[in-house]
Formats: sequence, structure tokens, C-alpha cells
Amino acid sequence: MSGLNILGIAVGLAMDAFAVSIAAGLTLPTVTPRHVFRIGFHFGLFQFFMPIIGWWAGSTVSDHIADYDHWIALGLLSFIGLKMLFDAFMPEERRGRADPTRGWSLVTLSVATSIDALAVGVGMAFLDVPILRPCIVVGIVAALFSSVGIMFGSRLGRRWGRAAEIVGGCTLILVGLHILWSHLTE
Repeated sequence: MSGLNILGIAVGLAMDAFAVSIAAGLTLPTVTPRHVFRIGFHFGLFQFFMPIIGWWAGSTVSDHIADYDHWIALGLLSFIGLKMLFDAFMPEERRGRADPTRGWSLVTLSVATSIDALAVGVGMAFLDVPILRPCIVVGIVAALFSSVGIMFGSRLGRRWGRAAEIVGGCTLILVGLHILWSHLTE
């Protein structure tokens, strides 16, 4: 597999992580280098390991995962998106802003944005492609895109406040629906 093909796959896989990291940046009042590192590191790490897991599992698990991976991604992203929408409509004094770059929110978002990478790993196993080089590129690209995305989302959030948080929640739900749509129309 050529370097250009690997880069194209990496950019394609990083788009979901980019969109989700923008939405995460929208919810934070201020994005610190620590937020940028956490989301970039975790999204990159999950994007790195999921193709390895998919490659390792090969055809054994692919038939089972392919039937519902898009539903899992939709459920996880919709759950976080609906929580963001719920928080956006709460009165200011009752709002408990959860940091999407910490805890279970971060793990959930990392898994949801890397399920497609699992399927790519399965595909690479079928094509007998060595997996390490593509995984390194995929992980680095996802980390970079996610880091840029959260910073961009933060700038939008500071300008637009609650409206940006609503857009962020809707964006997560739409990313989940896009994943579902793309799998159902293949």
C-alpha cells in the first residue's frame, strides 16, 4: 500500500475525530494545552490501536461487527450530543459542565470516532497489508486533526456561547447519523 493511499485513509478516518473535537471545544469555556493534549492523545491512540485490533481479529469478528458498528457509533455520539443539548438549555446556575476531554466522556468519544478504524484494520487483514505503518500514520493524523479541531471549536464557543454548544451537540448527533447513513447506503 502506497504512502499516499495510507495518508488518504488516515485523513478520511480523522474527519469524525475532527468534527467531534470541534464540538468538544465548543463546550469548554477555555481550552488549555492540557485539553488539546488529552483529546489529541486519546483520539490518536484509539485511531492507532483500533486498526490493529481489527487486523488481528480479521474475518472472525468482522461479520459480527459490520452488522452493527454504525449503530454503536450513532448511539455513543447521540448520547453525548443529547447531553450537550440538555446542558445548553439548563439555567446557568444549574449547569454542570462536564469536560469532554476527561473520564468516560473522553473514552466514549474516542471509541465512537475510531470504530471505522477497526473496520479498516479488518480490510487490511483481508488484503494482507502490513499494519504497523498505516496505524502510525492514522494515529498521528487523528491526533493532529483532533488537536486543531478542539482549538477551533473553542474559538467558536467563546464567540457564540450557548448557541455554539447547541451546534456542538447537534454536530455530534449528525456525525453519528452520517456514519449510519454511509454504512446503510454502501
